Amino acid sequence: MRGDDSFLNYNMQPRIKLLKGLFTMKTLYLDCGMGAAGDMLAGALYDLLSEEQRAEFQNIAAAFSAVGLNVRCAAAEKCGIRGIHFAVEYMNTDADEYAACIHEHEHLHEHEHLHEHEHEHAHEHCHEHEHSHEHEHHHSHSGLHEIEHIIRALPVSDAVKEHSLAVYKLIAEAESHAHGVPVELVHFHEVGALDAVADIVSCCALIEMLAPERIAASPVRTGSGHVHCAHGILPVPAPATAFILHGVPVYAGDIKGELCTPTGAALLKHFVHEFTAMQLMTILSQGYGMGK
Repeated sequence: MRGDDSFLNYNMQPRIKLLKGLFTMKTLYLDCGMGAAGDMLAGALYDLLSEEQRAEFQNIAAAFSAVGLNVRCAAAEKCGIRGIHFAVEYMNTDADEYAACIHEHEHLHEHEHLHEHEHEHAHEHCHEHEHSHEHEHHHSHSGLHEIEHIIRALPVSDAVKEHSLAVYKLIAEAESHAHGVPVELVHFHEVGALDAVADIVSCCALIEMLAPERIAASPVRTGSGHVHCAHGILPVPAPATAFILHGVPVYAGDIKGELCTPTGAALLKHFVHEFTAMQLMTILSQGYGMGK
């Protein structure tokens, strides 16, 4: 499935297949032959939903407007193949303003209702979505505490919130290791924490809706070369991405550029039970997530 060179332009992976195993186990298989990023995974997962489930997900997508984001799942076509482009757009150019508003709202809400119940408190990093530059002009700086405030306030299940925070913790630990600072001092910046929250929470919610009994993935193609970010020029895979991918079978391939982002790597590391070639299974449906 190589086709012409345009096919290799970071444009339509990961492809995800919902399969039925030999023992009727509902399996989600992620084909990471073109890497993985949060928006591409979300698009591919959304592509697998029924019409009823898509309507349900739109309620979740609409909730991101509270933090100044417009989340859209739009049909797209790349190299003649139809898929879903998961787009996150800022409704205001000041992403920090929205993060601050959410933090203040949560803080006030906690004090107003302290007598009723206890509140749980509560990027992507420098090169997330390097191949998708839609949001790189936003420079939101948020730590895990602020991220938890935002996620806790979203109208998703407790399980989705816990999965989302666990994914963020993987990224924070990787950034901590890469930059040599304690996890509590890690800040997610450059593309902004908010659009990364939308990618991660959406992926966790979509997986919950699909309810697979098992999640498997192919070895991950990382790309090669270098990437430009706030810290300068970094190798691909970037240090944080490489740290997250410890223990995961990976290969560079012949594409110069960042195919696997920290968010994509963290989502795979958190959810995938086994990295393997596709086993003998019966395909029920498949989805494509379009990146840039």
